[in-house]
Amino acid sequence: MNFIKRAWLLIKAKKGRTALLTLVTSSILIFVLAGLTIKSAADKAVDNAKKETGATVNLQISRDYMMEKAQQASSSDTNSNQPPKFEMTPISLSTAQTIAKMTGVKSYLYTSTTTAAAGNITPISTQSTSSDSSSSNSPFSMGGASGQNAKMTSGDFTITGVNTTDSVSEFSSGTTKITKGKGITQQTSNNEAVIESDLAKTNKLSVGDHFTVKISSDSGSEKTYTLKVIGIYKSNTSVTSSQLQNNASNPSNKLYVSLQTANTMKGQKNTVDAASYTLSNPASMKSFVKEAKSKIDTEKFTVESNDQLYQQMLTPLNNVSSFSRNIVILVAAAGAVILTLIIILNIRERRYEIGVLMSLGENRLKIIGQFFTELFLVTLVSLAIAAIAGNFVGNAVGNQLLSQQTSSSQQNRQMGAGGSQANNSKQSGQNPAPLAGGPGALMNRTAVNQINKLNVKQTPQSIAKLGLIALLITFISTILASIGLIRMKPKDILSSN
Repeated sequence: MNFIKRAWLLIKAKKGRTALLTLVTSSILIFVLAGLTIKSAADKAVDNAKKETGATVNLQISRDYMMEKAQQASSSDTNSNQPPKFEMTPISLSTAQTIAKMTGVKSYLYTSTTTAAAGNITPISTQSTSSDSSSSNSPFSMGGASGQNAKMTSGDFTITGVNTTDSVSEFSSGTTKITKGKGITQQTSNNEAVIESDLAKTNKLSVGDHFTVKISSDSGSEKTYTLKVIGIYKSNTSVTSSQLQNNASNPSNKLYVSLQTANTMKGQKNTVDAASYTLSNPASMKSFVKEAKSKIDTEKFTVESNDQLYQQMLTPLNNVSSFSRNIVILVAAAGAVILTLIIILNIRERRYEIGVLMSLGENRLKIIGQFFTELFLVTLVSLAIAAIAGNFVGNAVGNQLLSQQTSSSQQNRQMGAGGSQANNSKQSGQNPAPLAGGPGALMNRTAVNQINKLNVKQTPQSIAKLGLIALLITFISTILASIGLIRMKPKDILSSN
């Protein structure tokens, strides 16, 4: 009788054993398929994140170059006993544009920053400068004339010139939004500004109104600039204690203007203080930085990469992908062991049948082929069951793993940031400030939305991989369980029963 036919008849005759074997095999294959689909979904999410998440590259003046210039200036001044003084050297706009034109740049941000004193606009004061200690206990109070005079040295406002506010991290992440008017763009005219809503409310300014600020030159003279309000923004970022030390660092006193307006106030032309570039593919960062360095004077400028947020976002996904791969390996190995033990027990129960077949001249390989066929037919049914249940198990397990990994990653980042900030506060003698996005941060602190859900779906590739794994498990289990059978003789088998 054909061994395939014998296998089929035995499966029908031993319904209980077949059902138990089907249940065990289905359980094994369900978890193997879940691991395959989770890994596939995590890998796909990583690929999509690489395309959507931008890592940044920053162009700035070399600190070593500034130190060298400061030391040269100090040594040339024989009458000065003062330590070297750093002076910010601007970057030419043409140098910044050279990198912006490189392949792979998704967006870029040029910044030029200065401070200004109040003209006919009153800044939001962050601390009392009056001898009257009974003034408002609120951390935000209006500074009078004495307050302005006390802050003239550091300025009352921070003037930030940008090529577009859309690339500033607070705006791109949504923590800061334009509530009235419009933001700064390439088409923004000179002497137009975007101001904070609290400052606008305090000074009763609306879109279209004008106000003045004063810029002091090195010679001591002052020049007044009239700015037109074209937009008002509302910020929801937290404020650190260090930002409340003077008016200029107060986020409410931050004004955004065009790059050209800021340069005019500083007495410069076609320069930037720093430039940040967001890459469309963070995976190409190393090659991008290498190429960028070849286009600039590396003695004066530095090009530094920053993909920390990108790596932080992908860490949970990579962990899930790695874990799911381990699930596939461990479950497949455990499944092979379990099935091997089941087949060994089955063979022991069928020693008489095996002895009779061998005494009738049946080939040992055909007997092993019968065992393989029995298990293979069970595996086919188990594959169908796994294909139906695998999606549900994969979604449940995959999203639970991702949720745990994301929470763990966020806690680690918060602990690290809190520890660093506490150390800084301790060194400066201040109380630890609340964690904040920092209104002064630009593209270096772009917010990244964590991927908190996997789209786990079966694919033809995952089903094909499962089929190959199932076939391999079936083959290995049958061979391992049949090793003892090949060495035995029919007489020995029958005499032992």
